[in-house]
Amino acid sequence: MTLEEAKLLAEKYRKEIEYHNKKYYEDDSPEIDDYEYDMLVKALEELENEFPEVVSESSPTNVVGGKASVKFSPVEHKVKMESLHDSFSLDEIVSFDKRVRAVVDAPKYVVEPKIDGLSVSVEYRNGVLVRASTRGDGTVGEDITENILTILELPKKISEDLEFLEVRGEVYMSKESFLHLTQKQEQEGLKTFKNPRNAAAGSLRQKDAKITASRNLQIFVFNIQDIIGKKLNSHKESLDFLKSLGFPVLPFYRLCGEIDEIIDEINRIGDIKLGLPFQTDGAVVKIDDFEQRKILGSTAKFPRWAEAFKYPPEEKKTKVLDIEINVGRTGVLTPTGILEPVFISGSQVSRVVLHNEDFIKEKGIRIGDTVVIRKAGEIIPEVVKVESHADNSQKFEFPKKCPSCGSEAVHIDDEVAVRCINTDCPAQLVRNIIHFVSRDAMDIEGLGETLVEKMVKEGLISSAADLYELGAEKIQSMERMGKKSSENLINSIQKSKFQSLERVIFALGIRHVGQKAAKLIAKKFISMDSLMSAAEEEICSIPGVGVISAQSIISYFSISKNRDLIEKLRDNGINMQYVSTVINDVFASKTFVLTGTLENYTRGEATQIIENMGGKVSSSVSKNTSYVLAGEDPGSKYDKAKKLGVKILTESEFADMLR
Repeated sequence: MTLEEAKLLAEKYRKEIEYHNKKYYEDDSPEIDDYEYDMLVKALEELENEFPEVVSESSPTNVVGGKASVKFSPVEHKVKMESLHDSFSLDEIVSFDKRVRAVVDAPKYVVEPKIDGLSVSVEYRNGVLVRASTRGDGTVGEDITENILTILELPKKISEDLEFLEVRGEVYMSKESFLHLTQKQEQEGLKTFKNPRNAAAGSLRQKDAKITASRNLQIFVFNIQDIIGKKLNSHKESLDFLKSLGFPVLPFYRLCGEIDEIIDEINRIGDIKLGLPFQTDGAVVKIDDFEQRKILGSTAKFPRWAEAFKYPPEEKKTKVLDIEINVGRTGVLTPTGILEPVFISGSQVSRVVLHNEDFIKEKGIRIGDTVVIRKAGEIIPEVVKVESHADNSQKFEFPKKCPSCGSEAVHIDDEVAVRCINTDCPAQLVRNIIHFVSRDAMDIEGLGETLVEKMVKEGLISSAADLYELGAEKIQSMERMGKKSSENLINSIQKSKFQSLERVIFALGIRHVGQKAAKLIAKKFISMDSLMSAAEEEICSIPGVGVISAQSIISYFSISKNRDLIEKLRDNGINMQYVSTVINDVFASKTFVLTGTLENYTRGEATQIIENMGGKVSSSVSKNTSYVLAGEDPGSKYDKAKKLGVKILTESEFADMLR
């Protein structure tokens, strides 16, 4: 491989990793399993080791994956919340031990389970819990104090009156609680969480603490980040001390002196992990002595005194009994393998998504084949490879017609996916309505997938617009829909009529038009009528909206059925205008960066004020930054602003600008 080829491949890996970081850390909605993600990062690491010239400071191998959400006030961590470097073989753990012994003498290690949850910091002053925050990007996290208080086992006041104590822990949802939650979500027709980690993260990051409280979250505290008022010399000593204060520390941890002991404990945890009440994806090996930790130090992303061992996913052989085709919202035909049931990673698996026609061809999957499957991350079943073809195995012919409506199924624009081109396809109708009512679209609370499917099946609705013509008596006629729940649903449907234009645009499900693009488009055209009559060039002129999105919009409005849907929505009272939250344009075209602790505003309040006055808030300082609003302990953003000559505002100066 040449250097130029390595640069292109490294950039490809980085973009993929950054995308999946956002889906995992910020959206709590991963699209690939942990093992696949780990292998992607490992491939980038190996490439950067082979070609040091392709390494960059912003590479995902050098930075923590997440970042703080704008939904919560940001918290700057005084002690960086570092990530851990992963090993995938015991040989790598042996190499880690050798690197450590080359620097320090006679190290001792603590080996503990790696809890799969959301990492948080919790601060105590004079023995009282005062603040909690997520890890974020390791330097800046989110203030989740109100939500962390709902975790009953976490002490709100500790017995020892320490001047300051900051602990780090992992908030998790037990396997039992996760099962109860997903069963309830299914019964209510809501989208279910994919795994306990995402359930914990999504529950902890709720704006309404009552929702968090209902999710039965738990926490294991595994580290002291900072302490004033007591001297501690080792990790095990600190864990024992935390336990004496009433903290729910890790359920077990073992002090080891030799590499054989470390490997024995890693293997023991691997043997018992499926029987544990919480999800664990590995074991962590840490230097016990704090002075030795200081000597070893850290890289830009990882401490050199710790290593995580990730257990390989369990693999089993089973037989492909059949292949079914499901039709999605956009008409994509997705194949699903029906398997001879097999018990793997704690549960029985009888179905596996086969993605698309090309995937089946590349793997060589036939009906009747014996295949190797795994649940990467112990969650999502996938086919690893075909183990053997049966003598009577049948080659799967991808359908030329939609199994739902019988219309032609074709490749469009050289896509891998095969689509049904019938806009009246019943399967697409259900998926389109489910998208229309979803939280990020029209946000019709209480109307989940199961209920939408029933409404379509029973003939109550044949388009999203029909929802607004439903009466409570029609909904009550459905099974398990009482008077109160019917009235609540009608109220939620009526409330959705007043959503702003960007939500309506997103709800229509136009291909290649996501939430962000929908908002940019709505702000530009103000009304649905203006958008419907816009030329492709006008739409393309919006920064952040590309040619493909513009072409999709033009194509969507060229179909008479889609225009009829919009008119029907309009007739039913749906708002078709952009509702701006901007009060005035004092800060129009101005970009602010916030840093430090503000005295009179939370970060969220300051951000809302700036946006209400037409400005934008960015997370980083650049030459395009108009102002930096600085509070106490402003940090590196303040220094960078001074270096670039960006105007720095005090809170008093900011208040004067508002007046």
